[in-house]
Amino acid sequence: MNGPLKSIGILIVEDSPTVREFLTQVLGAVPGFRILGTAKDGESALKMLEREKPDIITMDVNLPGIDGFETTRRIMETKPLPIVMVSGSIDAREVANGFRALEAGALALLPRPHGFGASEHQAEIQELVSTLKAMSEVKVIRRWPRLRQHAVPASVPQAPANAVKLVAIGSSTGGPMALKIILSGLPKTFPAPILIVQHMAEGFMEGFGEWLSQASGFPVRVASHGEAPLPGRAYLAPHGMHMTVGYGNRLLLNAEPEENGTRPSVSQLFRSISERCPADSIGVLLTGMGKDGAAELRSMREAGAATIAQDKASSVVHGMPGEAIRLEAADHVLPLEEIAAELERMVLPR
Repeated sequence: MNGPLKSIGILIVEDSPTVREFLTQVLGAVPGFRILGTAKDGESALKMLEREKPDIITMDVNLPGIDGFETTRRIMETKPLPIVMVSGSIDAREVANGFRALEAGALALLPRPHGFGASEHQAEIQELVSTLKAMSEVKVIRRWPRLRQHAVPASVPQAPANAVKLVAIGSSTGGPMALKIILSGLPKTFPAPILIVQHMAEGFMEGFGEWLSQASGFPVRVASHGEAPLPGRAYLAPHGMHMTVGYGNRLLLNAEPEENGTRPSVSQLFRSISERCPADSIGVLLTGMGKDGAAELRSMREAGAATIAQDKASSVVHGMPGEAIRLEAADHVLPLEEIAAELERMVLPR
């Protein structure tokens, strides 16, 4: 007989008394969750961690004094713990600080759930709860004050005529930092467009694109319907829209029903590539919960595309790439730090 389930101890860091009470109420009612305490600012949180060791922390982005980014950085440099950023605003500056906190070691960025009467309330609470459960299991590591930067080559040789012409990447939980690491390792003159489906909360995609472009040094933008993607650019599927590849490799957006519980769906992008242009394409499936894109990565491989799945050790959550590996969908199973070099090797064969 199985023993009792281990409870998950949570520290809530939030400056608003009303929101602290709200999060304490909704998370405290979840079976298996235990609220260890709350903190109104970064200083209070750091002092509390001297006597408490929660399994996970919810961290407001916008805090008085030491903001959420700086608080996260200090925690990850001293006593690292799983941290989920919770943003109450889609203001571009606050969203940017939320993604900076991911660079400092936070695991995910989510919107603050709406109140009890809102239509989105239940779905947002479910997403927060499932994320906290999954992230509480992640073994975080200490972040040192100075992080090694990825060198970006100044130039690359011209791609031969038969080179890969399209790279498609799917990611979810843990994806923002994984994408940053990959794009940082690619030359700015990378001779193929990169199409990205990243599961992201509503209102965050534009800010995510700006942060990713600045943080990686690789041009990133949210895709527009009908545009022809250019080499050396990355294109994000907009929130609430599937992105596919049509004839002539033009990007097509649609609002068809969710697939695998999400829109945009990695599956839709990969499926369109396997039907239109598999022989000169690469499919990459990165860290994330669920199985979005796994079966379709196998379809890409069977149609002649090259395929890569992120390995378990370097994934925050190995759901999506793990399912792809189980389905034998990946030509290569690689740690995150090796994927950029492999993409460059595939696109620019020596």
